[in-house]
Amino acid sequence: MTDESERDDAEPHTGAAGRRRADGPRRLPATGEGVTAIESQLRAMRSDAEQHIAQARAEFDQANERIKQRTGRDLILATLIGVLIGAVVIASLIFFKWLFVLFAAAAVGLAIFEFSRALQASGRRVDIGPQLGLGLLLLLSGFFAGLWVHWVAALAAVVIVIVWRLVGQMFARDGRTRAAVLGDVLVAGFIQLYLPFLGSFATILLSEDRGEWWVLAFLIVAVVSDTGAYVSGLTFGRGGRHPMAPRISPKKTWEGFAGAFVAALVAGVLLAAFMLHIPWWAGLIFGAVVLATATVGDLGESMVKRDLGIKDMSSWLPGHGGVLDRLDSILLSAIAALAMFYLLAPLGVS
Repeated sequence: MTDESERDDAEPHTGAAGRRRADGPRRLPATGEGVTAIESQLRAMRSDAEQHIAQARAEFDQANERIKQRTGRDLILATLIGVLIGAVVIASLIFFKWLFVLFAAAAVGLAIFEFSRALQASGRRVDIGPQLGLGLLLLLSGFFAGLWVHWVAALAAVVIVIVWRLVGQMFARDGRTRAAVLGDVLVAGFIQLYLPFLGSFATILLSEDRGEWWVLAFLIVAVVSDTGAYVSGLTFGRGGRHPMAPRISPKKTWEGFAGAFVAALVAGVLLAAFMLHIPWWAGLIFGAVVLATATVGDLGESMVKRDLGIKDMSSWLPGHGGVLDRLDSILLSAIAALAMFYLLAPLGVS
């Protein structure tokens, strides 16, 4: 048996333990409620963040769609592809000249293919195989054979594709009119002169001492001027206020050209000082000449596309169109860059 004192001594312990056990169940709901409240706050914060992100994305998509409608370009894809191509070009020029030659050959080859297909769709007879083979040889001759051998190669390429087309027409005997055959012959020679011949001036320039920096410089001016025209045209040329050539390219405005002009001159001065090591005023000449030839080349290709009844040469480069749609302003500028190299490089400052 347990006496009264023992019961008295035991009761406090038993009561305390009982109170602790009794308190335990009371605290659990409080802790659970706290966790639930924190989770609710986190869910609310996440929901808020998702709504803000969705709203920002919708606004960006709307802005991008408006830009796409006004300029015909997908801004995001165009930027990503442009950065990727630019990185490849810069790396090849700085580290391995022959890698840039391969890159240029691939670009010109693709341009020949898509241009030939566009001409075929318009009813012209184009021999794609000979055009590609001779075009690539002509482009490579600029880098490996030198300037004067290159001119002979160009003449030979034009003669061969013309003869090839005439012989092919003789065997075809499909009753094609003389006017159509003459047009096919002229187109055959034009492809060689327009794409590999003009493009090969870049490889000729590349073969010169420090030529890689001049190639990079004229490419930078072409890209910067195009970007300047793009931004200025969007900002000041809304609605095509002052179109440059409405019958050829309705979206090109004088406001855009003004932006391109400023961007080209600034880029020319900076490149002259930090890359080409020529006087700053020579950089102004370099930038202006490259801009002029790039603009003429761009409008020339737009005229060809309008004559063919197409918007882009192809859709191989999303946001840009076809390969030729990116080369149009570069091809003619390659001749200008080579001429500027011969005229301005001797003015180099140490």
